[in-house]
Amino acid sequence: MSLPVIAFIGTGVMGRSMAGHLLRAGHAVQVHNRTKEKAAALLEAGATWHDSAGGAAAGADVVLTMLGYPADVEAAYLGPDGIIARAQPGALLIDMTTSSPLLARRIAAEAARRGLDALDAPVSGGDIGAKEARLVIMTGGAPAAFERAKPVLGLLGKNLSLLGPAGAGQHCKMANQIAVAVGMVAWCEALIYAKRAGLDPAAVHASISGGAAGSWALTNLAPRALAENYAPGFYVKHILKDMRIALDSAAELRLDLPGLVSAKKLYDLVAARGWEDCGTQALYRLYLSL
Repeated sequence: MSLPVIAFIGTGVMGRSMAGHLLRAGHAVQVHNRTKEKAAALLEAGATWHDSAGGAAAGADVVLTMLGYPADVEAAYLGPDGIIARAQPGALLIDMTTSSPLLARRIAAEAARRGLDALDAPVSGGDIGAKEARLVIMTGGAPAAFERAKPVLGLLGKNLSLLGPAGAGQHCKMANQIAVAVGMVAWCEALIYAKRAGLDPAAVHASISGGAAGSWALTNLAPRALAENYAPGFYVKHILKDMRIALDSAAELRLDLPGLVSAKKLYDLVAARGWEDCGTQALYRLYLSL
């Protein structure tokens, strides 16, 4: 049996690596990205280019999207010449963007009306997880669609979970991003405290990262910050987007999240310094400047 044809839309920092894994596994991959240059390596590796998301989706068995913002997702899926309008009957649509739970439910409902399966499957693990195919993939949708998606998702990550119906994957990702955003503040404050106390922050990092304070961000992002490497694995502008979605979703649930509110205020200051295209570890740079 031949492997399913895959459309991959969004070949940025993470999507480029993810689509590459699918190519190396032997899938025919049809790609689209707003900036064609960012798909150049994939095209050299054998992917085929399409000028629109709908064009890439046409003829594909599985459509994956890894975009920037909910507005991008809405346009790609629900536009008049978008993915849902152009996808072949029975296609499986998987949005891996961190986006709105409400939008995920809208897409799933419209897909079902067109005879398509849709999953929301946002990821965690950043650029490292994407490169190493070790993403955590949090999924919402029908169990049968999830089972159908597993062979493809398994090429991108090793921790796959179905959390519930459409929108559940995005709600799980919001929980993840709340923990990430508040956790970034924690390690930045720990290391800036150590520096102000006259200690070597790198030595303190080595001491505390293996204990109860340890976290993925402390292990992977703090060393970049200490080396003044603020290149993006995950953009400041994107964590701000995620925090806005989380706070909007929390408001719908009538839930106050004071820790997240504080973290967002700090990241707003990072963006105001002109660092929104830096990696999230640029928060440490803000602390250095205060």
